[in-house]
Amino acid sequence: MNANKKLTRTTGKEAMLFGICGGMSKFFNLDASLIRVLWVVATFLGVGSPILIYLVMAFIIPKEPI
Repeated sequence: MNANKKLTRTTGKEAMLFGICGGMSKFFNLDASLIRVLWVVATFLGVGSPILIYLVMAFIIPKEPI
């Protein structure tokens, strides 16, 4: 793994709402759709508080540089 790799929100076509799932997909080298599906499943199963975590991440994680 690259030591200079940072988690950022995407601003391109991967971004749907705030770009959190797109940024996570780039960071973990996974498909953005897979991250979104896992996020929805976690929300419906009541695992933790995914919606609150998503909103907090939207404010904390910076946007990727253009």
